[in-house]
Amino acid sequence: MTRILADIPDDDLEKLDALAAKSKRSRAAALRDAVKLYLIHNAGNNDWIERWAGLWEHRDDIPGGVEYQQAMREDRRPYEDI
Repeated sequence: MTRILADIPDDDLEKLDALAAKSKRSRAAALRDAVKLYLIHNAGNNDWIERWAGLWEHRDDIPGGVEYQQAMREDRRPYEDI
């Protein structure tokens, strides 16, 4: 692990220290997590699409897109009657 020197505004450090204290962690641990999240969110790829695609496919309480559209159009006349 490499040490770095960075200038961070005092108000940001106060907020960081408060969040770290709330989760009972050190400032350094909070900074490592922040850097890791920054790198994940700004990697410039779409891996998150593959990771999260189909996340709710096994849930029974959420209808699929076609079922949702059919439910929304139940009160309309069928095209055969027009």
